[in-house]
Amino acid sequence: MAHLLTNRRVALSHHWLKSMRGGEKTLLHIAEIVGDAPIFTLLANLDQLDERLLRHPIHTSLLQKLPGIRRWSRMALPLMPLAVRRMKLTDFDVVICSDAAVAKGMRFAPEALKLCYCHTPMRYVWDLYVQYRREAGLIGGMVLAASAGWLRRWDRTAAERISAFVANSYNVRNRIRRNYGRGSVVIYPPVDLAGTPAGSHEDPENAECAVPDPDDSYLVVSELVGYKRVDLAVRACTRLGRQLVVIGEGPMMPKLQALAGPSVSLLGYQDDATVRDHMRRCKALLFCGEEDFGMTPVEAQSFGRPVIAYGRGGACETVLDGRTGLWFRRPSTDDVTDALERFESGDVKLWPPEQIIAHARNFNAAHFRARFSSFIEWALAEYDKGGHDRVAKQIESLPADHFLTSHQ
Repeated sequence: MAHLLTNRRVALSHHWLKSMRGGEKTLLHIAEIVGDAPIFTLLANLDQLDERLLRHPIHTSLLQKLPGIRRWSRMALPLMPLAVRRMKLTDFDVVICSDAAVAKGMRFAPEALKLCYCHTPMRYVWDLYVQYRREAGLIGGMVLAASAGWLRRWDRTAAERISAFVANSYNVRNRIRRNYGRGSVVIYPPVDLAGTPAGSHEDPENAECAVPDPDDSYLVVSELVGYKRVDLAVRACTRLGRQLVVIGEGPMMPKLQALAGPSVSLLGYQDDATVRDHMRRCKALLFCGEEDFGMTPVEAQSFGRPVIAYGRGGACETVLDGRTGLWFRRPSTDDVTDALERFESGDVKLWPPEQIIAHARNFNAAHFRARFSSFIEWALAEYDKGGHDRVAKQIESLPADHFLTSHQ
């Protein structure tokens, strides 16, 4: 791909680089597709990043210098548009944003090709506004309520300057259309699958993944924040006396500890090797929140493990109801309990582990690299014919699955 960008000045932007979560892993693959390019971001925890990202020059905003900002970054939401507007990328011909917040609002040259891989429109002020306001506390809720209106207007204006959007799922594609009034194509993000090291670019298509007999535990792997609804899994397994292992950390930990019965183990943060070991051995993964895409269900399925998921959002695109797992229809303890009982009854004949693994491989990193490379190639060709305006017009006419079906 690098030769397609020869003689073009290329930059990457990302909302913030706190750790190697799904968005940062996607940025890593994009960075390696385009070759040597600087990365612009609001904040960066350099000691938490993959060394391959650190090979790129990383430029941070003024927020990086604020004391305590790493811990309280969400409280700085109203300052973020001001901070990104001070980040000048006007010397670049091509800018590729990896964004779930404000990265698309940096200062770009009007005539530049501006591409955005959108993990989601800003959750705080769009689709999850009510929940974030409720969980922000008294002061945080008041700040969010006072700033949400102009943040939405600012965000939509920033979106209008993007030449073309890529959504990480059909779910996010619908949000882009609803919130920004823009079309987009879908390219699923790269997922770390069984049979490859975490973060690897290897293709696991022919990897041999032994599938051991499951133990007696269900599994949750999640950041412990409200919208992930880990509390539903804890309540349901406590009610039924089922073994549950919860891996992750976050502000909901004290509440979950209070809810958890003796059958629930809250392990906090664990390294990748430990997470993968639990995925390999669990009875099923529980996934109770509505996600933009959700990489964790795909990772679990790559080990041949079924997923019991809330039937909304990205899980509807990655978990096949009645085949690779089960959906429950409402985010309630009763519905999770019913789903567990259905799963254990044996009445639903799920696919064998080998077929679940084959399904998960549809989301591997090799597919992402091929699809995103084709998207960049398409965008450059259209841009050379008529600049930013032509790309923005042509993306509206492409089918959502244009780059998915061309690289099955």
